[in-house]
Amino acid sequence: MCRKEMAKRGLPDEDVLSRVAVVTNRHLAARPYLEQIRRVCQLHPAAVIVREKDLEEEDYARLAGQVLAICREYQVPCVYHTYPEAALCAGVDAIHLPLALMKRYRETGILKEFIHVGTSVHSVREAEEALRLGATCLTAGHIYLTDCKKGLPPRGTAFLQEICALADVPVWAIGGIHMGTGQMKEILSCGAAGGCIMSEMMRI
Repeated sequence: MCRKEMAKRGLPDEDVLSRVAVVTNRHLAARPYLEQIRRVCQLHPAAVIVREKDLEEEDYARLAGQVLAICREYQVPCVYHTYPEAALCAGVDAIHLPLALMKRYRETGILKEFIHVGTSVHSVREAEEALRLGATCLTAGHIYLTDCKKGLPPRGTAFLQEICALADVPVWAIGGIHMGTGQMKEILSCGAAGGCIMSEMMRI
């Protein structure tokens, strides 16, 4: 999709989207899930993280495989979540895990099969632990107010700057990020590699 067409549809600029990792949530999709995934991939974001963590592994593998096929069609990197075995069976070399799962799977040795291993951190201590465990990227949050974390105050950009200064791997901001608000520019100025967006991208 060209810049002119994106502007006509009121969509974000492709330069911004190249710094956005889309986090999926089929419960928030504005249209049939795979149709929404295709729409997202047409915008060529930095990656699609298939986060459908409420699914059991077999169901997750089936759905993630369908997402993967669409991502490959548009040459968008696809990152699996929670289930490393499902990722390996699908030929996916990038996995995102909660920190507790990363610790568990590191002991099994399976994470050595991946080129990219990401995890979410919510404190400096967690970031330090993730780096010791071999994380190749961190997701730090939540940075802004978000309905996904109702009642919890955001950690803010000072926290993001601290994690970016600490880490020698890419750091992605997450939580309450909206395009067209100046937030992307703000998180990039903190040293983040980009921002992870779920709700807005599931409704775009």
